[in-house]
Amino acid sequence: MNWHGKRVLVTGAGGFIGSHLVERLVESGARVRALVHYNAIGSWGWLDQTPNREYIQVVLGDLTDRDSVYQAARNVEIIFHLGALIAIPYSYQAPASYVRTNIEGTLNVLLAVRDLRIARLVHTSTSEVYGTARYVPIDENHPLQGQSPYAATKIAADKLAEAFYCSYGVPVVTVRPFNTYGPRQSARAVIPTIITQCLTKDTIFLGHLHPTRDLNYVSDTVEGFLRAASADNVLGETINLGSGREISIGDLAQLVARLLGKTVRIESEDQRCRPQKSEVERLVADNTKAKRLLQWEPRIALEDGLQRTIDWIREHLRRYRLGSYTV
Repeated sequence: MNWHGKRVLVTGAGGFIGSHLVERLVESGARVRALVHYNAIGSWGWLDQTPNREYIQVVLGDLTDRDSVYQAARNVEIIFHLGALIAIPYSYQAPASYVRTNIEGTLNVLLAVRDLRIARLVHTSTSEVYGTARYVPIDENHPLQGQSPYAATKIAADKLAEAFYCSYGVPVVTVRPFNTYGPRQSARAVIPTIITQCLTKDTIFLGHLHPTRDLNYVSDTVEGFLRAASADNVLGETINLGSGREISIGDLAQLVARLLGKTVRIESEDQRCRPQKSEVERLVADNTKAKRLLQWEPRIALEDGLQRTIDWIREHLRRYRLGSYTV
C-alpha cells in the first residue's frame, strides 16, 4: 500500500508494539491519529520519546468509553486495534478489568468501524488464545483454550471480531502475533526480565523454565500488521504472525547470558510461576497462511533481535525497576 496521506488510527498507540507501529506509519507518510489511555499526568507512553511527535495527532481517551472511541475513529480509513490489558499475572488479580478493556473495548471499536463505515480494521489477537499446543506447529485451526483470564478475554474479543464480520460485514482481519519482543518492552515480559537481571546480577529468577515460546522481533510484527492492512482477500481471516522456531525459557536465558558473555545461575521462583493448569507449555507457529496471504515471514533472527534488544535495554536500564518482580 502507498501509505502517503492515508488516515489511520492506532489504539494502544503509547505501548510497546503500538509505538513502533505509529512510527513506521509516520515514516511511510500516513496521517496518524494515536489513541492513548487517559492518565492524570498526560503521558503519551512511549510516544513521549518519539522524534515524530509533531506528525502524530494524539487523542487521550479510554477504550471502555464509547464516546472516546467514536471521537478517535471519525474520518479515518484504517484502524489498527492494539489497545488491551496484556499482563497475564495481573489478569489473575483483576479479571474484571480485562473484561472491560479487552472485550467491551473491542466491542466499542467494532461498533465504530461498523457505524462510521471505516474501510478496514486490523484487530490484534495473541498466541495465548491457543493455550498449550495440542499439535505443532500451531495453525489457525487449532482449538482455542482460555488458560488465563487474559487469554479468555482475548478469545472473546476475537470472536466478537468474527461475529461482526459475519453479521454486519465489518471489514476486519485478525492478526495473531506470537511472542513479540524488542526495544521498549516492559519487564512484565520474559525477555526484558532476563536481560535486566543478566546485566545486573549473576542469579536469574524466572517462573517455569520448561515452557517454549515462538519469539519475534518487533519490526517483523509491525510489518505483519501493515501487510494485513493492505492485502487483498484477507477480510474475515485470522492470520498467525510467528517464526516457526521454539525455544524454552531456560534455554532463552542461557542464550541471553551467552550474548552478554556471562555465566549465570537460573532459578525458578514460585511467585513468578503461573498456576499449574494455567501455564501454556508450548507455543510454536505455523506461518504458512501469513506467507500465502501476506507474503510475510520474519526477517530478524532470534540472536540478532536479542542483541538489538540487549543493546537498547543497556542504554535505558534506568527505566526498569531493578530487583523487583513486575506483575
